[in-house]
Amino acid sequence: MRPAYRQPLTFIAALGFCAVLSGCAADNSDGRPPEKPDHVTASIVTTGKSGGAARLGQARISTKSGEILILEEDGSVTKMNLDSPAGRDAFEVTEADLMALNANLNLDLTGATGGRRRSSGPTAQEKAIAEFARRTQPALPEWSDDKIVASEDFLGSKVVTLGDGKKTDLVEVTANLREGVDADIAFSYATCALAGWAKAEGARYGRHIRTLQQTRDGKLLIGAAFTISDSKPLGLRVMETNETLRECKARGIPAA
Repeated sequence: MRPAYRQPLTFIAALGFCAVLSGCAADNSDGRPPEKPDHVTASIVTTGKSGGAARLGQARISTKSGEILILEEDGSVTKMNLDSPAGRDAFEVTEADLMALNANLNLDLTGATGGRRRSSGPTAQEKAIAEFARRTQPALPEWSDDKIVASEDFLGSKVVTLGDGKKTDLVEVTANLREGVDADIAFSYATCALAGWAKAEGARYGRHIRTLQQTRDGKLLIGAAFTISDSKPLGLRVMETNETLRECKARGIPAA
């Protein structure tokens, strides 16, 4: 936000009220605390009007009216109320501001932020999450309505746990299909077989790991590995048991 008098709002952060107070150090013989000063001078971090490198500047804050007077690098003064949106925003500091000071002024300001972060667009983590979401796929491959699914294409399947008899969440689905069956249909058959097995075992989710396929004795063999879990895992392709079973039925793909 900008003050109405058109001076630019400076990115600033209170590094601490370094009060330069006349009379603060005075010796009060009557033992009473010193009177509240009219103004407090604070060191601030500012990027200046041109948006250049961060520098140390000065601000004078009225203890009576709550006004902030910020001395800009060109000699002008920006005025705002401390208890205003502009004033509160002015005393926010970002990690980027502090790192700029670390580099330019050789200061160690690690951990000096107050917990709030200036919103200047998505963070690297938010971008990564968005990109991950963009790459995720449904449990069953999407296909056009004219794709033909024939019951004679499906020749049987089985699901086995991997891990040499040890407790494990890794399973492999082996699906047998007629040679020449579309790859999306073949993978869907393996996923539907997993959903049927997971329903019987009380498992809620399966995360796809990898799929292998080969042709043998006139049949197409699919070997698909999944991890099984009760809570939804992160993954580019995740099967939810009940939802997948409904989709398998709608497409005419057996789940056994």
